[in-house]
Amino acid sequence: MAECCYLHGWGLHGGIWAETRALLPGDAPDLPGYGATPTVTPYTVETVADAVAASLDGPVDLIGWSMGGMTALALAARHPDKVRRLVLVGASPCFVNRPGWGHGLDAEVVTGFSQSLAQDYKTTLQRFLALQARGDDEARAVISRLREKVLAHEPRPDTLAAGMDLLQQADLRDVLEAVLCPTLVVHGAYDALCPVAAGRWLAAYLPDAALAEHPRASHAPFLSHPAWFVETVTEFLHG
Repeated sequence: MAECCYLHGWGLHGGIWAETRALLPGDAPDLPGYGATPTVTPYTVETVADAVAASLDGPVDLIGWSMGGMTALALAARHPDKVRRLVLVGASPCFVNRPGWGHGLDAEVVTGFSQSLAQDYKTTLQRFLALQARGDDEARAVISRLREKVLAHEPRPDTLAAGMDLLQQADLRDVLEAVLCPTLVVHGAYDALCPVAAGRWLAAYLPDAALAEHPRASHAPFLSHPAWFVETVTEFLHG
C-alpha cells in the first residue's frame, strides 16, 4: 500500500494528481461515482468518506483537494485509524455561506451552478473549472490542464449533481476537534472557490495544524506552482 493517498475535487478524477505523484508517489483513487468507482447513496460527505476509508488497508498520509479535501477532513474525523497525516488543499469545512459562516460562496451562486447543471452540464463544468484558476499567475496553464483532464474522463451528470448537492449541504465545523492527526492546510491567496479565509480558519481551529499559503496561487496550487507544492508537502510529511 502506498504511503500517500490523493483525493480529487468535484468534476475531476484521480488523474489530476499525475504530475504531483511523479514527484511524491501515492495512490489516487477516483471518488465514488467517478470512473469505475461505484457511487454511494445518499451522496453525502460522510458516505463518500466512509467509502474511501473502506478502501484503505491501513493508515496513510491523506492529501485531499477541494471536495476531496472536505472528504479527507470527514474521513480523518470518522476514521482516525486510517489517517497518519492530513493535507488539505484549497479546502473548506463549509463550502456555502450560512449563519455564522462567511468564508464560503454565497448560496445563490452555488444554487445557480446546480440549476445550470440540469440545463447544460458541460458548459457549467467548464465555467466551474475556469473559476478554479481565477487570479492565479498561471491561470491559462491551469485551466488548460483541468480541461484536458476532464475531457479524458468526462464525469456523469448524475455524479456532478450529487456532488454539487454535497457541497451545498456539508458543514464540518463541528467535527474538527476529532481530527487529532498532524494537518497541513495548503491554500492559494487568490482562491475564488474556497476563499483563503476558510483555510486560515481551518489552520486556526484544527487541534494540530499549520498553514502554507502561496501569495500568487488560486484554487489548484499543485498545478500552478508544483515545485512549491511538492516541496512544502514533502517537508511536512518527511521533515
